[in-house]
Amino acid sequence: MELLFKTRGRVVLTGVGKSGLICKKIAATLSSTGTPAFFLHPTDAAHGDLGMVKGEDTVIAVSNSGETQELLSIIPLIKSFGIPVIAITSNPNSSLAKLSDVVLNLYVEREACPLNLAPTTSTTATLALGDALAAALMKLKGFTDRDFKRLHPGGKLGIRLSKVKDIMRKGSDIPTVTPETPMKEVIYEISSKKLGATLVVDKEGKLSGIITDGDLRRAFERGFGLESKAKEIMTENPKVIKGELFAEEALKIMEENKITVLPIVNEKGEVEGIIHLHDILGRRIL
Repeated sequence: MELLFKTRGRVVLTGVGKSGLICKKIAATLSSTGTPAFFLHPTDAAHGDLGMVKGEDTVIAVSNSGETQELLSIIPLIKSFGIPVIAITSNPNSSLAKLSDVVLNLYVEREACPLNLAPTTSTTATLALGDALAAALMKLKGFTDRDFKRLHPGGKLGIRLSKVKDIMRKGSDIPTVTPETPMKEVIYEISSKKLGATLVVDKEGKLSGIITDGDLRRAFERGFGLESKAKEIMTENPKVIKGELFAEEALKIMEENKITVLPIVNEKGEVEGIIHLHDILGRRIL
């Protein structure tokens, strides 16, 4: 693990057949979790692609038997460049193991295949070991969810890792009134910003409450008029969320409390933004 952690270049995975397919997956997982890696086919390496491997790289060679000839033909060449080699094999006494600097012994006695021929147990064990290496490197490197989001900007994972502050409405897009604002102006603010609600903010920028369409209806039912003040009809201590939290957490709060908007406030209670249910659903954060 120390060798991989100190690698200043890339981690190069190499293997043949089913092992090669597993190498591709391990390389992809390492790359997506903060450790640059790629797959190099041994045959291609022997025909010029060794030029892709640089002195600061580390090579992981995968062979269950440790006697794969295509691998054995390129390992001495890789070693001649001063590049360390890590072997993943079930035979610590194999030719590959003897050529490598570090040996990770899978210790697979037999395959799950009834004939003990098709790579099954060995490939599964190799995949698990590769994932374990990636996870350990993430921890050693202090790889965070912010780093993960940076490397996964698209797809479902990227969407789920969106922060509230990344999609919240801010500035002039935030519907706001003061505690002294008359109801007729409250109605205008709610209508103009089209979120079905407005935040009630004091002169220091701190959240005092929220007024929704439902609050307006209930206020009229109780006899409040157009000159009534926002502070008289607002809901105090509304649910809020911090901008650093994930958008899916905002969705959870909305669903649990049957609300459609959430104010975003900082540690001082000052309003930073507002997020609507549609802002989240529009990104398919489910």
